[in-house]
Amino acid sequence: ATPDDHTRQAAASALDLPLALHPEAEAILRAKFGTEITAHRLLLGTYPQGSAIIPNPYNQVPGFSIARHYFVPGFPVMAWPMVAAVLDGDFAHLHHQRDYIERSVTVWEAYEGHLIDLMETLNATYPAVSVFSLPAFAEGARRRSIELGVKGPAEDVAAAMAAMLAELAVRNYSWDAPE
Repeated sequence: ATPDDHTRQAAASALDLPLALHPEAEAILRAKFGTEITAHRLLLGTYPQGSAIIPNPYNQVPGFSIARHYFVPGFPVMAWPMVAAVLDGDFAHLHHQRDYIERSVTVWEAYEGHLIDLMETLNATYPAVSVFSLPAFAEGARRRSIELGVKGPAEDVAAAMAAMLAELAVRNYSWDAPE
């Protein structure tokens, strides 16, 4: 059995419910796999009885929810769209209550230690934002880089980014917006 199989079994056991093939999940799986559907593939849609599906835009293998518990299969890149949909659907009242955004740039040929004073100044000048940095190494001519950015209310982020970019220009750094 796969880790996802064990997860479905554990959820059913914890809730004292039988496992059952979810009709909507079955239809999705049959559409996805066509003539290559197998009993093992149908297990992907077998959840604790009474579960609701969580649509999966990445590979169409749905997750499920039951009793305010949420289960998403796959690696993070596969799971993230399902988690985002749950957060935006079932928990929208708990987040995005303010205009909260994140902006960053990749600063080339920079040492994080050389930008600490800039980060401290931004933190002091714009207390509503969080400043972050992440050093990295890239292949090619420009090997050393730092992702430098801010998160917070949109208006404060715009002002902090403008100040950050102006200071980076004064210091003769080059930067690119992230892809």
